[in-house]
Order: sequence, then C-alpha cells, then structure tokens
Amino acid sequence: MNAPVITLNRLTRRFAQLVAVDSVSFNVERGAIFGLLGPNGSGKSTIIRMLCGVLGPSAGSASVLGYDISTEPEAIKRRIGYMSQKFSLYGDLSVRENLEFAGRIYGLTGSRIQDRIQAVLDLTGLGDRIEQLSGTLSGGWKQRLALACALIHEPEVVFLDEPTAGIDPVARRDLWDLLFELSGRGVTLFVTTHYMDEAERCSDVGYIYLSKLIVCGKPNDLKMLPSVTPEGTRRFELEIPAPTEKLSHLRQVHGVLDATLFGQTIHLLISDDLSENSLVTTLNLPEHAIHLRAIAPTLEDVFVSLSRAATLQNSQSDVPSGSSPEPRIPTASDSDIEPPSVPFKTPQKTVTPGKATHGFWAILLKEFSHIRREPSTLVFMLIIPVLQTLIFGYAIQTEIEYISTVVYDLDGRRYAKELVEAFENTHTFRIVERVFDEESFRRALTSGRTKVGIRIPPNYSDRLVRGEQVQVQVLVDGSDSQVAAVALNAAKLLGVMKSTQMAKVLAESLERAPARDPAGHAALPIDIRPRLLYNPNLESSHFFVPGLVGIILQLVTLFLTSFAIVRERELGTLEQLFVTPVGRVGLLLGKLIPYAAIGFLETMIILTVMMLVFGVPIHGSLPLLLVLCFLFLVCSLGLGLLVSTVARTQLQAMQFAFLIMLPSVLLSGFMFPREQMPLPIYLVTFMIPVTYFLQMLRGIILRAADFIDLVPQICGLTACCLVILAISLFRFRKQLT
Repeated sequence: MNAPVITLNRLTRRFAQLVAVDSVSFNVERGAIFGLLGPNGSGKSTIIRMLCGVLGPSAGSASVLGYDISTEPEAIKRRIGYMSQKFSLYGDLSVRENLEFAGRIYGLTGSRIQDRIQAVLDLTGLGDRIEQLSGTLSGGWKQRLALACALIHEPEVVFLDEPTAGIDPVARRDLWDLLFELSGRGVTLFVTTHYMDEAERCSDVGYIYLSKLIVCGKPNDLKMLPSVTPEGTRRFELEIPAPTEKLSHLRQVHGVLDATLFGQTIHLLISDDLSENSLVTTLNLPEHAIHLRAIAPTLEDVFVSLSRAATLQNSQSDVPSGSSPEPRIPTASDSDIEPPSVPFKTPQKTVTPGKATHGFWAILLKEFSHIRREPSTLVFMLIIPVLQTLIFGYAIQTEIEYISTVVYDLDGRRYAKELVEAFENTHTFRIVERVFDEESFRRALTSGRTKVGIRIPPNYSDRLVRGEQVQVQVLVDGSDSQVAAVALNAAKLLGVMKSTQMAKVLAESLERAPARDPAGHAALPIDIRPRLLYNPNLESSHFFVPGLVGIILQLVTLFLTSFAIVRERELGTLEQLFVTPVGRVGLLLGKLIPYAAIGFLETMIILTVMMLVFGVPIHGSLPLLLVLCFLFLVCSLGLGLLVSTVARTQLQAMQFAFLIMLPSVLLSGFMFPREQMPLPIYLVTFMIPVTYFLQMLRGIILRAADFIDLVPQICGLTACCLVILAISLFRFRKQLT
C-alpha cells in the first residue's frame, strides 16, 4: 500500500459559533484521485484551505507530503497546486501572461519557464488561445487555464475545489480526461465536488455532511455498506411512462422504503415483504409499459441514505455528542424526512393592477437589512458628520492669534523689554524663542518654527533717550498670506500706538518733538519696519500649491494601494496568491512598488505644474525634496496597506480612505493654521503624517530650508512611517481569517 501523502486527524475549524469542519479524519494515498463530496456549505472548501496552509485549524492536525499544516504551511505551498472554486486568475492578462506570472511565482525562469508553459499548453489544449485575454475565455477554457497555472511548477499534489462547477457537460468531461491523464503520471489529486457522477470517477471518496465526515472509502466498498441496502431490502429500477406522475403514489405503497426519480426512471428501495408482482399491480399500467429490474446502489444512493441517517441522528436529542451509531435507512413513514404527499393544485392567478409605488415596502426593508449588516456604512454615515462638525465648529479658527515669534534683542535694556512685552500684549504675537546670534535668528524663520522675527538694534534705548527715531525690523514669513497679513498690520499698528504713548509723555513741551528722523524732521519715536519674506506679494498660490503636492500624493497612493489589494480580495486572486510560496515581503513589495512609481511620477508632474503654471520656484535643494517625497510616499503606501487589512470590499476601502483624508486636509495645516487650534486637537495633528510633509514642502520650496532646519519634521514623519508600516505588516497575513 502506498504511504499517505495527506493525513487528517480530527481536523476542526470554527468561525465564532459556527463549526465549519468537525473532527474530520482520513488519509489520501499517493497517486489517488480522492473525491471529497458533500452539499454546498458542508465544509469542503474549508478543508482544502486548511490543507493548503491559508487557513489555520481550530483543533486537530493534518499534514500534506509530511509537512504540518500549522507549522510548515510555506513548505506545503511550494509542492502543491491549487485550483480554486471561483476563477481567480487575472482577466485583464492574456493566457500567456497568466502562465508566465504563475511560473515566476514558483521561481521558474529562462528556458525552464518556456518549457513548462509549452508543456501545460499541450496538456490543456490552450495553444490556440495563448494571446487571448483570460477574461474573455468561456467557462471551460477558464478552468483549463486555471489547471494549467496550477500545474506549471509540476506539483506532487493538486487541490481542485469544485473544478467543474458552472461549466457545460462537454467541458466537464474534457476536464476529467485531463485529470485522469495527470493521475496516470503519478500526480495525487484532491477534488471537491457535489456531482455524484464525478464521485464514480474517483479512486477514493469521502462524504462530508453537516461539517462531519459521514463515510470514506473506495466507491465499490461504499456501495456494499449494510446501511445502504439493509438486510431484508432490495433495490430496483422502474421504467414507466410519465414517471413523475407515479412518484408520489409509489411513496405511499406499503413496503416501498424509498422512491427517487433518476433521470427518466425511478430508483426504488423495497422490502422483501413486497413482491415484484404486487408492486407492478399497484401501478395500474399495462404490463408491456412497465420495465422493472434489480440494480446495485449508486453512490448517490449511498450518500442520500447516509445523509438522511445523519439528519435523523442530529435531530435525536438523546444521542450523546460524538457517538456514531450505525446509520439506518429512513422509510417513507418518517414524516420528518419525507412529508406526506398532497395533491398539487394549480394556484388561482390574481391580477393586481400596476402601481407606481408597487414593491416600495420590499425595497425599503431590503435596504435597511443591507445597512444593518454593513457596520462600516453606519460608521461612515453617523460618525463622519459628527467629526466634520467638531472640526469645523471647534478645531478650525479663522481668527489669527498668537503667531509664533522669535526675538533677537541686541539691546537688552528696559525700553527693549517693554517693546517685546508690547508685542506679546497684542495677543497677535507669541514669543516662542529668543536668540542671541544671527544664524539662530535666520534658522528660526527658515525652519518654519516661527512666522515672525523681531530684530531690536543695539542702540534702541540710546536713541529713544536722545529723542531720535529708532528703526525696529520685523521679518514676516509671507508663505501663508493670511497669517502674514495679520502680522503685518498688527506690527504697523503696534508701532503707531507705542509711539503715540511716548508722544503723550512729551506733550507738556509743545516746542519739542517726541523724536526726529535723521534729517531733523519731527517723526514717531519708533519706526517699525516690517518686511515680507519668501512671498513678498502675498500670493495665496505660493502657500496652497506646495501643500497640494502632499495632499494629492497621499490621495493617489492611499486610494490606489488600498483599492488594488481589496479588489484582489474581492476577485479571489489574493487567495490564489496565498496558496503560492510567494513571500509576504515579496507580495507586498510587488504590489506596492508600481504604485510608488506612479506616485513619484505624480509628484514630478505636480512640481512641474507648480513652477510653470503658478510661478512658484523651488528655492531649496531639489534632491533633498525628492528624498523626502519618497519617505512620505512610503508612509502613504503603508496607509493604503493598512486600509486594505481592515476593508473587505472596495466600498469599505473608499470609506476608510476618506476617513483618513478628512483630517489630513483639515488638520494638517494645509488650509488652516494648526497653531490656532485648541491644544487637544493641536496635539492630534502630530499624529497625521501629512502634517510633517507639508512643513517640509513649504520649507524647502518657499524658505530654502535645509536638512538641519527640517530635522524635527523628518524625525516626526519617520516615526509615523515606522509605526504605520509595523501595524500594516502585523495585520497583513498570508492567511484567510
């Protein structure tokens, strides 16, 4: 006897309270065509997914080719082929491209992959369709292509999950001819199906029903089970005219234990107490019209009998869990198996006049059911409006106050300190930094830490005492025109008010002016000289267009990445990838790099449009800008990957992506100054990656900031990138959940 290549030992899989596979045990020998049969929902696909290593068992164990499915799934994937129930190849790729992709996944290159492609083309007969898009193939040819991809690497075991579902009878027969040829070459085939005629073609079959394995063995052995044709019973095939009309009558005949329509004949299980002549007499038909012959049970008879026995067993509350008594064949008297026959009456047709509102109630209830079963939609509908209201009503302030300001006081005496206090008392300026050298003063502005710089000259107090006009330089970052305009007006007004206060002190002597300019003319004591930096014309495009680079880059990469992965999950191609030996890092890099390239190209296009159309030059280092764009690109791809691990449909992916983009636009400083936001929300802005990237963009493009100026932003974006990628990689598994 051949050593088993597949072994299951009380294999179990639960999904919450649902037991999909319940303590299933069997072996599959090398070179066998093992058919796992059962109705839809019985657990066939779940077993295959566990054996292929993409779904972990809840209990029990199993091995394929000597590898444990729980601890060595990747070793299994390198030596098996998998053909899923649903066509899960790429419809927008040609037959050749799908085969080349499958071959590369398994490490085939050069002449080896071409030889294997030709071999599977010859086997499946796809040679004439090599350049045809796979999405345009008919159902039978799609299955041939799926089988060819599963065989490209010459696997030892091939799993086929309902390979003939949905294809015509000719295509089914052709596909089985291919399977027989593979079996003849020594390939072990594990096939799931619910077609009984296909079970007859298998060397070994197992039947699973209600998540439990009912029986397993050779087809001929199963037909000889005592429980299929119990002692004291016989099986007959009855051929009569209009068999459907006599089916209900036969089920009421005493001694007929089962009557089933089988094509144009009726298969009967009758007691030895009922003679053949008595049975024929009850039909009230001419003798020449009745053909009755003894037959052996079919596999369908086997599985129907055992299924009914299992149903009865499950319905009996006094049977202990785990016990397995010999199944009995239910009779026509078992009302819970076969309901009493009632005469069929043709229903009276009722004509209802058409109304414009007809069906309204049905549609209404259906839509509420959809919404109830889609939690993400409820979150999107209920939470997002609340979030928008909070952001617009509480976080966003259009009044500009407490503009970050740096002071370079070269005087340091009482009059200079009073001037600085006057700036703070306006509530328009907030002194956040005091510096003592020109380089620090310059970097405070170029780095973006401060928006206003006040330089007080060293002779400030001396000139005021001598009654001479003194000039104070106020440098205003003009990149944000809204903030710059407020700072400019406030500085000018402060100079006038401060000079007016000093003039009142000298008002007692009308012949003396409060101060004189260098020409000797009467003038205000303090001459505030504001100067706009970086954007002297206060053009709003200089502020918004660089920020658009970050917003658009995140928008493109986030949506494209999340949609691409979720779309593969919806189509089933992601499950097909999970069965292959492709590494998790290889899978992610292969998926993300094309979108990274698109995003980088998008960045170059936007920067070009910014310079040529809006006239915003890049004052800083272009290589530094591109490097930081790449860092942000990686972070955005991580966000897209994170969304794809949460969303299960493209609709959910769109909703989650929008949920990320909303704070990215409103709280990052793209439109509204972050410094004006309440402290809790201001702290939240540091968790948004685009916050740091916008500061980098505006710093390099507008203020010619260098690496040292942007160290805090670079560290912040790097931290966000690492955290997002770590969470995304942790959540992304090469397994189904």
